[in-house]
Amino acid sequence: KNKNPGNPLPGAGGGGGPPARGPPASLADHWASLAGIVTLITLIAFEAIAVTTAMPVLTRDLDAVREYGFAFSSFIAAQLLGVTLAGGWCDTAGTRWPVSTGLVLFGGGQVLCGLAPTYHLLLGGRAMAGLGAGLLIVSLYVVVADVFPSQLQPRVFSFFAAAWVVPGVVGPALAGWLAETVSWRLVFLLVVPLAVPPALALVPQLRSRSSREPGDPMTPTRSQLGWRALCGAAVTAGVLGLQWGLGEAQQLGPLLTTAGVGLGLALVVIGFRPLAPRGTLRLARGLPTVIALRGLFTGMFFGAETFIPLMLTSQHGFSASQAGLVLTGGVAGWTLGSYVQGRPNLRIPRHLLFVIGALLISAALFCLTLLIRPPASGWLVLPLWACCAIGMGLAMSSTGVLTLRYSEPGQEGRNSSALQLSDALGAALGIGLTGAAFAAWHDPVGGDAGLFTVMWLCAGGFAALVSLVGFRARPAAV
Repeated sequence: KNKNPGNPLPGAGGGGGPPARGPPASLADHWASLAGIVTLITLIAFEAIAVTTAMPVLTRDLDAVREYGFAFSSFIAAQLLGVTLAGGWCDTAGTRWPVSTGLVLFGGGQVLCGLAPTYHLLLGGRAMAGLGAGLLIVSLYVVVADVFPSQLQPRVFSFFAAAWVVPGVVGPALAGWLAETVSWRLVFLLVVPLAVPPALALVPQLRSRSSREPGDPMTPTRSQLGWRALCGAAVTAGVLGLQWGLGEAQQLGPLLTTAGVGLGLALVVIGFRPLAPRGTLRLARGLPTVIALRGLFTGMFFGAETFIPLMLTSQHGFSASQAGLVLTGGVAGWTLGSYVQGRPNLRIPRHLLFVIGALLISAALFCLTLLIRPPASGWLVLPLWACCAIGMGLAMSSTGVLTLRYSEPGQEGRNSSALQLSDALGAALGIGLTGAAFAAWHDPVGGDAGLFTVMWLCAGGFAALVSLVGFRARPAAV
């Protein structure tokens, strides 16, 4: 779901490539690696946007509208585990095996989703694909450090950002057309053959061993890797446990629901705390708050956006293609916000961009509740959601900038990895909680307009509180 991969997070996996051997004449000297990386990022972006567009059709076909949110949270929860595992794996074994494994899992997950006869098998495919995507996202950042000299890396990251533009424009319309006129299964299955050429171009260029010297104290030990894997597994299990406990509350009863939710929350806290800077969970000033804000923003934004196509199709009678256009507006707004925050003459203190971004999101979510029922036009959701995404562009890019600015020398990689984890955890919790609420109170007969209203009012209120947290992103000494 991360729509801002153009924000370079050096050492997101904790590793780095060998020193640059001298600037090449141009990126053309590395055309095979560049083409492979950009194409894979484009396919991951298309999958994220296209699946959101096709999901209303898919869940109706498999009689699983009530479990709508699980298809997203299972992907992102598994992605959390992949992000956790990828960094240390790249440090100790090179990038070839993490990337290859990520490709196999991501592609295998698409095939399982495309052929799944039941929704539960589709959820398994989504989890497999999410684990592969988590491995790929972090590993590809390390690949850039390995393959491209430092002088060319900013240009490579600009291609990362551009790789989300075409899927954001073309993906919703194509996915909606496939889902409605051919089959929603093609939304998954078409990704696999398209991934083969870039994989064949990229994998031979990757190193199959660590770039560090033997005995380097910065190389993680087996016990450290095992501990990180255990923490990642705890966070993943906790997110899924939270959603399951809340989503099945009516069937489980208050005692089992409380136990399931409590255990899930405990696992999330226990697993995430060692992987983030000290003070992140209590919003300590400066870097810890910046890391936390990354997850808070993704949680409230994606928790709301995931259900917009379903609202438009069920309440306004939109086709999947028409509902998907809202996602295109979101990509455009996010890009604009990212551009504004990157202007060299911007004079607004960066921590205030969090405040402004959260207030924009809050206002948009409150206004969204006015567009759920006719006679309000569903088409007004498109410009409204673009304005909401501008707030995300301002804030998300700023988290990357401030993470690097506030990091102590030698801690950039660890903190960037924590930023990615917070990103995925926030999205998983946001989608998981809204998905659980929808599963618990979905009314297939009376409609869900009231439920959508409550969900987005709560999200808007939460965004208003996040705007206050933005002031803590400035270190106490400043």
